[in-house]
Amino acid sequence: MQNTSSSWQRSFLIIAAFFAVYFIWGATYLANKWAVAEVDPFLLAGVRFTLAGAVMLGLAWLVHPVRITRRQWRHGSFAGLLLFVAGNGGIVWVLQYLDSGLTALFVSFEPILVIALQRMIQRKTPHWLTLLGIGSGVFGMFLLAGQPSFYLNPMALIALFVIFLSIGSWAYISIWLPSSDRPPTHFHSAAVQMLTGGLVLLIIAAINGSLWTTSFSTLSPRIWGSFVFLVLGGSVIAFTCFNYLLSEVSTEKVVTNAYVNPVVALFLGWWLNQEIISPQALVATAFLLGGVFLIHQRSSKILPNEA
Repeated sequence: MQNTSSSWQRSFLIIAAFFAVYFIWGATYLANKWAVAEVDPFLLAGVRFTLAGAVMLGLAWLVHPVRITRRQWRHGSFAGLLLFVAGNGGIVWVLQYLDSGLTALFVSFEPILVIALQRMIQRKTPHWLTLLGIGSGVFGMFLLAGQPSFYLNPMALIALFVIFLSIGSWAYISIWLPSSDRPPTHFHSAAVQMLTGGLVLLIIAAINGSLWTTSFSTLSPRIWGSFVFLVLGGSVIAFTCFNYLLSEVSTEKVVTNAYVNPVVALFLGWWLNQEIISPQALVATAFLLGGVFLIHQRSSKILPNEA
């Protein structure tokens, strides 16, 4: 009886963790979209990741006290720059100009870029499924960026360039991080990266003036709700669930979030933010996520990303 109860509890926790990783991370795009309507993107991301990193680091030390060396701090800081400043900071900036669902679809190209870079660096001949996945993803990107409503907007083109810089940063770190000197647990490592990345984003917000000019008392309840959701839901809860799943189920199953999150973001943007989904975007979605699926059949060593 005890074994049955324990098995049921484990199954429930796994299902709940998948729900968090799929839907909370998928919803971060819309939450950021709402927030940047009133808050500078670098200030928003800076406060979010600094708070989340501090909370996670405190929890990590309470649960599993470890010593983090200077070298590990340096490596973690470098990863934080690319993941949370160039990566997430860039994506949050983009949401000023692009719909949340469209942005999530462009970001879904990142796993394909990771595999392409890995094959180039390692000089290995890709499996035919990998080549098919890359081709499908590239075609989907062309369809997505080829919509008239997109290429007629100059700021959308600049935003597209920033997205590629951001996912390029994620892709490089996905390849570099496994061989780096990191703290002994994923939780400690993520906390160091978030905290250092968040502090750099706050420095950027101080330089552009938003840190000193933003009146937090005048922000709408929806912005505060979005911010709390991003800190606790997107950064603390979902990331904790992601690491829990890595210890309980196969990595191949965990990283299925790469093609579930964009669908969630696309649906929520249409449902709650009146974002338009064109037939061409739907076809592009099928090719993009189909390419990601094929890529994941050959490799799953890709870092998670969120807006």
